[in-house]
Amino acid sequence: MMGQELRPGLVGEARAMVDRTNLASSFGPAGIDVYGTPAMIALMENAAINAVGRHLPSGSASVGTRLDVRHLAATPPGLEVSARAELTEVDGRRLVFRVEAHDPVEKIGEGTHERFVVDLGRLVARAEAKGK
Repeated sequence: MMGQELRPGLVGEARAMVDRTNLASSFGPAGIDVYGTPAMIALMENAAINAVGRHLPSGSASVGTRLDVRHLAATPPGLEVSARAELTEVDGRRLVFRVEAHDPVEKIGEGTHERFVVDLGRLVARAEAKGK
């Protein structure tokens, strides 16, 4: 099932501008107008997807199953943030990444992220069956 090119060392990146849509205040607590942790997590996941997406077999995708990150520093609106994910382990369908996020000044987040390679059709069918 796994592509031959899916190996440790693959790297992906993702970037976003900090704006009102990804501030902590848009996810919950009013008045916390800095880059939100949920947005940072999504950026890290996108970096991991970008690292392996083109290497996955046709009809499959990777889905996030575990995330262990620390949000280290606040970033104000108007700055660009970036995330980097490096594939560190391939264990069958399980993929493990080292993830980091930065703003122009410093590292703002770090940790590990786990994804599983799934058959997209089966995943959707199982999810839809829950609604019946």
